[in-house]
Amino acid sequence: MATQIPAKPPTSPVRLPDGDGAGSVVLERRTQKVKPPQMYQVVMLNDDYTPMEFVVVVIQEFFGKDLESATQIMLKIHLEGRGVCGVYSKDVAATKVDQVLEAAQKAGHPLQCLSEPVEL
Repeated sequence: MATQIPAKPPTSPVRLPDGDGAGSVVLERRTQKVKPPQMYQVVMLNDDYTPMEFVVVVIQEFFGKDLESATQIMLKIHLEGRGVCGVYSKDVAATKVDQVLEAAQKAGHPLQCLSEPVEL
């Protein structure tokens, strides 16, 4: 598999006077502005079969929430149909979703979880 050499950052020539008057060219590096990565929120969806206690345990285990926070998120999921469990980079959010879905499947619950971009 061939890989490409990364492109060099844009530079602009700067002329400095030389001892003989001819001048030499020095390249000046421009700093590039980098945007922070797109963040994703992990959302759990309500269903009529998964026990509330299981949802609380999953939120505590995979999202590092305390009992009170996990219970509040679980109630939001139950009452509003969905609730945000955390906001992460794309890869971390995908991993959290996979962990939740795997735990739900092992326990025999139809709990659904997804990640979606955070809108600014």
